[in-house]
Amino acid sequence: MLRFLTAGESHGKGLVGIIEGLPSNLKIDIDFINYELQRRQKGYGRGNRMKIEKDKISILSGVRGGITIGGPLTIFIENKDYENWIEKMDIHNDIKETITKPRPGHADFAGSIKYNQSDIRNILERSSARETAMRVAIGSISKLMLKEIGIDIYSYVTSIGIFEDKNNYDINHFKSADKSPVRVLNKSLEGNIIKEIDKTKDKGDTLGGSFKVISTGVPIGLGSHAQWDRKLDAKLAQAIMSLQAIKAVEIGDGINSSRNTGSNVHDEIFYNGRYFRKTNNAGGIEGGISNGEYIEIKAYMKPIPSLKKPLKSIDMKSKKEFLAHKERADICAVPAASIVAESIVAFTIAKEISIKFGGDSMQEIISNYNNYINTQK
Repeated sequence: MLRFLTAGESHGKGLVGIIEGLPSNLKIDIDFINYELQRRQKGYGRGNRMKIEKDKISILSGVRGGITIGGPLTIFIENKDYENWIEKMDIHNDIKETITKPRPGHADFAGSIKYNQSDIRNILERSSARETAMRVAIGSISKLMLKEIGIDIYSYVTSIGIFEDKNNYDINHFKSADKSPVRVLNKSLEGNIIKEIDKTKDKGDTLGGSFKVISTGVPIGLGSHAQWDRKLDAKLAQAIMSLQAIKAVEIGDGINSSRNTGSNVHDEIFYNGRYFRKTNNAGGIEGGISNGEYIEIKAYMKPIPSLKKPLKSIDMKSKKEFLAHKERADICAVPAASIVAESIVAFTIAKEISIKFGGDSMQEIISNYNNYINTQK
């Protein structure tokens, strides 16, 4: 079964990812993976860290001659900023600096208590969103696998701060999100959002927002109604919630559906050589199973908890009131989060593809997929 692990700290030597269960004979396009990593580093409102890092992967195992060989695939991404943090992050020397003032909204406080750490840096380094660089690399490999059977993943930003885009778009629009520095499709909002980010930066504050991830070409039948932990929407929601700072997930028109009647919500079924719907309020999933329409997920991201003008906190050593620790961070990372979410969704769907059409090689998976699709005609 397809699975992965990541390791590494935000300012350590680098990030490591291991993917197990990839089929053999999948062509690995390193240029595509590095391009996806570049996409993650863009977006108006990012911090100075993105000026330092030039993320590129090194493949250490699992690929030979440009294709997967069936064994675990190991990836390494160097942290160039490590050179500036050796004294604070060296694995051998004594560490002189100790951080004891947790940031409200961050893993600092609860993580320090859970793992019995007197230095918050031992928590914040691993809980940092720097880890998402590796998840993008892993998700990019998943995208390569999905493209072999015609599945594509897109995303765009639907809101930042008070500015929200309530329009609905089709596939031709999804592809243009990267043309905007804040990844919005409604160009009339772009200028206002950029001004709001600048204003927030001047105040020493941060901004959150929301974004959509759309998966096209997903066949009917991924996931299952048979057990709670096999439901596709549940797996996707859990995966998206694992992304740092995400606080809510919506599938399809979930929130509006709760305020409406069944006759206005449920998507009628038609057939014209294939099954199709004229609406997609379900977001491509019914009963925990993909129904052949676009899978549409909306995620809501809170403002980043690292503030230039920090909030009140407690020194966990003295128990006295202090302002929270200040750590270099973005002002707004919603555009970057939407890119990361694409990879998270890609891996989750690739895993479901491997469950449904399981095989040890890409040829076997594609053959099983085609046979299944032909039964629906």
